[in-house]
Order: sequence, then C-alpha cells, then structure tokens
Amino acid sequence: MPARDKFHSQVRSALLKDGWTMMDALTNYRQQIESILREYAEIPYAHGNIDIQTIFDRDEDHYLLMLVGRDGIRRVHGCLVPIDIIDGKLWIQRDGTEYGIARELIEAGIPPSTARRK
Repeated sequence: MPARDKFHSQVRSALLKDGWTMMDALTNYRQQIESILREYAEIPYAHGNIDIQTIFDRDEDHYLLMLVGRDGIRRVHGCLVPIDIIDGKLWIQRDGTEYGIARELIEAGIPPSTARRK
C-alpha cells in the first residue's frame, strides 16, 4: 500500500473515531477552500484595473479564483485557480498563485492525500 493511501486511511480513521462523517469532512474542505480563496481575493492585483473575484458553486463543488478587468486597453479575464471536489478528493485544476494552493490547504489541515493535481 503506498504511503499516501496509508496516511489517508489513518486520517480518515481518526476523523471517524472522533465522530466525523464524510459529509463533515466535505463541509470542512468546502469551508477551507472558500476561506483561502477569499484571502487571495483581498490581495490587490499589481497591474492595471483588475479585480480578483471568487466564484463558488457549492451544489456542484466548483470553486474559482478569477481575474477580471483591464490592463491599459487590454481586457483581462481568466481563471487563476479552479478547484473541484470529485468523489471526496480535491482537484486543483490549475494553480496560478506564487505560494501554492495545495500548500495552503495542507496548512489549513486538509490531508495531502485528498488534494490532487490534474
């Protein structure tokens, strides 16, 4: 069994022993993702008149950090960080941050085995 799977099962067992259910873990993941993305959205963008927006689709478990605005005459629009929750695992589709969303999520207490990069 790979070390990652062993770590995941240990964390899962500890959470279940404390009375957590998978739904509790997913609720925690959602809250942590939203909190981290909101913090990034508060950081002013360095160039142009660009807003950083969060978009949360809680029903489908899609979480986005978007860039929207203008840099001079150039229109800026793009997804800096898209995160999905698929089958109880976090999928970081792209990470356009300097520090790293995965690192932020791990520091927030989400087990590394639940974060995946495409």
